[in-house]
Amino acid sequence: MKSIEPILNTRKNVTLLGGGAVRADRLTEALSFAPKLVAADGGASKALALGHMPDCVIGDFDSLGAESRARIAAERLFHIPEQDSTDFEKALMRVRAPMILGVGFTGARIDHELSVYATLARFPDRRCIILGEDDLCFMAPPALCLATRPGDRVSLFPMGPVSGRSNGLCWPIEGIGFAPDGRVGTSNRADGRQVDLWFDAPGMMVILPRDMLGQELIARLVAAPDWG
Repeated sequence: MKSIEPILNTRKNVTLLGGGAVRADRLTEALSFAPKLVAADGGASKALALGHMPDCVIGDFDSLGAESRARIAAERLFHIPEQDSTDFEKALMRVRAPMILGVGFTGARIDHELSVYATLARFPDRRCIILGEDDLCFMAPPALCLATRPGDRVSLFPMGPVSGRSNGLCWPIEGIGFAPDGRVGTSNRADGRQVDLWFDAPGMMVILPRDMLGQELIARLVAAPDWG
């Protein structure tokens, strides 16, 4: 795949805002962990409505209204006219940051939400956590240690064929061949204070309760190995 030059290259974590429903407190929470704000197209209007000026706006601008566009300095606007990718993908591929927190990409149109997950599956080395109202999800690295509480839900949904091993789950995953049209791992649970996961290939999405979002989870994901 042709290399894409980054629009934003930062050592700070980034909040990537979409045009879906977002509560003000949820955006504030994301920004407390990821202070650089990037809007994907119409997410810029949402940012302005909630009192935030995005550091940059990336997209084809088909959902960015003229009034909102006029309020944003030209040097913050990055128009990507091609129609072969979604605005989420356009932004994800042009931001270099330790971690990206995606907000405003769930709970609206199903096709839009599914396209976000499909993009994450295509680019598993992009460190990105998608935040929903009640859950968060991310593509698993080859190995990951999760700080959990007994009973915490740890759902595993394969976006492709994948298998792995686990410590600390009520229902261990070793020996199971996961696939989106076969075995999936919803509603597994932590049986102690830590869950360790290893996977043999990219493609496993980890879904956790949103209240597990924190500096520790972000730091562990940032430090996890990449897919080679």
